[in-house]
Amino acid sequence: MKLFQEYKIKNMALRNKIVLPPMDMYSADAEGNANDIHFNHYVSRAIGGTGLIIVEATAITPNGRISDKCLGIWNEKQQAGLEKIAKACQLHGAKVALQINHAGRKCTAEGSNKGYTIAPSPIAFDESYRVPKEITLAQIKEVVEQFKAAASRAAKAGFDALEIHGAHGYLISEFLSPLTNKRTDEYGGSLENRARFLIEVLAAIKTVWPEEKPIIVRVSASDHLVEGMQPEQMVEIIKLIKPYIDLVHVSSGGVALAPIELYPGYQVKYSEMIKHQCQIPTITVGLIKTPELVEEILGNDRADLVAMGRELFRNPAWVLQTAYANNIDYEYPQFYKEAFRKKK
Repeated sequence: MKLFQEYKIKNMALRNKIVLPPMDMYSADAEGNANDIHFNHYVSRAIGGTGLIIVEATAITPNGRISDKCLGIWNEKQQAGLEKIAKACQLHGAKVALQINHAGRKCTAEGSNKGYTIAPSPIAFDESYRVPKEITLAQIKEVVEQFKAAASRAAKAGFDALEIHGAHGYLISEFLSPLTNKRTDEYGGSLENRARFLIEVLAAIKTVWPEEKPIIVRVSASDHLVEGMQPEQMVEIIKLIKPYIDLVHVSSGGVALAPIELYPGYQVKYSEMIKHQCQIPTITVGLIKTPELVEEILGNDRADLVAMGRELFRNPAWVLQTAYANNIDYEYPQFYKEAFRKKK
């Protein structure tokens, strides 16, 4: 089965092509530190056979948190907690990436502070969110440096790869989408201008992130609205940022409320488009839960890796269970070998 084939990108060699995508746990303490909930969650998926684990959106600054209970990496104490998780997952054979993020207008942390959030333009996500302050040119430079510092800490913590969150309506995504970026300066208007912030973030990160380790960008290929981001536009953005990245994690939506037709693999077409039109490896994601669908995606070259969020939440040992069900010759964890003895 193709899902059990090894995959290598730069110096990161994955034991299979299954990815745990970064799904928020909302379980950090008030200072953004990881705890036993995070440790047990991620390490159990490593024991269960997942090839690549991407740790959830981790804020580069306090007002970059999605919620008061989100992880952070703006100080050394937070770095130490994340390092413990990375090392334990690696001990059990998984590779580990950290997703770094700034929530932009979708920050709900410090809920009573009306001036806490920043965004490209002063437009609230909906009536339940604060109206953000329009980020200034000086603040843009500060946030670029905060992304750079976060990447440096992630490197020191020993992560195998770094993912920059450019999807789902958070700050980078807000700059990219015409729905949320109404600026008239060099960061707004044309597609090239809207991509400028992301390019500056990536360029800064490249100066501190190890050259031999992959950089991943997660994107929303479509806003699912006529006036919003279209897949063809995202293709052009990926072409602009391609010199700075190694892999694209292709998702969609989250920028604004929109009707989305959901079905297994509903985002695979976006991955396929970006993979082939941009000539770059991709991760696909979106309600994928069966080995048959994974094999179809990989077999038809629609993505290089397949992320399974809800399914791996339901079944941390999905990879082991799939190998067992299909009589695959698999190196099961020593302490579970008896349970996974080959069926006659």
